[in-house]
Amino acid sequence: MRFAPRNLLLGAAVVALVLALGGAWWWTTPEPEGPPPPVPEASEEVLPLPPEPPRVADSPEYEECLGKLRDDAQGALAFAESWESRGGGDGARHCSALALLALGEPERAASRLENLAGRAAAGPAARAAVYGQAGQAWMVAGQALRASGAFTLALALTPNDPELLVDRAIAAGMLGRFADSLADADRALAQDAQRAEAWVFRAAALRHMDRGQEALRDIERALQIEPGSPEALLERGILRQLQGDSAGARADWESVVANSPDSAAADLAQQNLALNAAGPARR
Repeated sequence: MRFAPRNLLLGAAVVALVLALGGAWWWTTPEPEGPPPPVPEASEEVLPLPPEPPRVADSPEYEECLGKLRDDAQGALAFAESWESRGGGDGARHCSALALLALGEPERAASRLENLAGRAAAGPAARAAVYGQAGQAWMVAGQALRASGAFTLALALTPNDPELLVDRAIAAGMLGRFADSLADADRALAQDAQRAEAWVFRAAALRHMDRGQEALRDIERALQIEPGSPEALLERGILRQLQGDSAGARADWESVVANSPDSAAADLAQQNLALNAAGPARR
C-alpha cells in the first residue's frame, strides 16, 4: 500500500500469524478435517493505527480528525460523527472507522472500512489501501476468511503490491491454506526480495508443508535482512526443535525473550521454553 506502511495492527497480526502457523513448536501440522486453526479474540485494548493513514479526502477537517486519532480516539470518533452529520463524506467515514479501530472495535471498523473502499471517490491506490486496512482489522477480529476477501479486493486494484500480498499470505496461513500462503509470499518477494517478514511467513508455510530445509534457508535469509527479528528467531527455534536441535531452539527462543520481551513472539517463545523444560511428557 503506497499510502501507509503495512504496520497497521502489526503486533496483533503477528499474534494471529504465529498462532495460525504454529507459534508453539509441537503444533506442526493442521488437522486434516475440522475447523481452521484458532485465531486470537478481538482485543479490548486500544489498537495501534497506521503512522500515515491513506488519504481518501483533502480538507482541514479530515486532517484535524486524523490528528486526533493517536491521543484522543474517542474525541476523533465524536468529531467524525459530528462532521459526517454535516456532510463530511468519505473523510468523516474513514476517520470514524479508524477511531473505532483505535478504540478496540475491529469488527465494526472493518465493516466500515470495507464499505468505504467499495464506494469512495478516491483513486484505486487509496481504495486498495483502505481495503487493506479492512483486511487487517478483520484478522484482529478473528475473521480470517473475510480478511482474505478484503485483501483480494485490494489486490484487484493494485495487483502487484507486495504489502497486500504479504497480508493475504498471513490470512491464508490463518485458514490453514499453506500452499496459497506460499504462493502469495512468493509473489511478494518477486516484487521486493528484501521483505524479511515475507521470508518468515514463507518459511512457516513451508514448515507446514514438510519442507523444513527450505524453511530454514528462508529464515536465514530473513535474518540476513533483519538481524535479531523476533519472529524469524521464533520460527527458527521451532524448525530447530523439529529437527532435534533442542539446544539451538532454546538459544533462539531465549534470544527472543531477552531482546524483545514485550513482543508477541516473546510470549510464544516463553511457552516453548517452558514446554521444552517440561520434557516429552508435557508435549
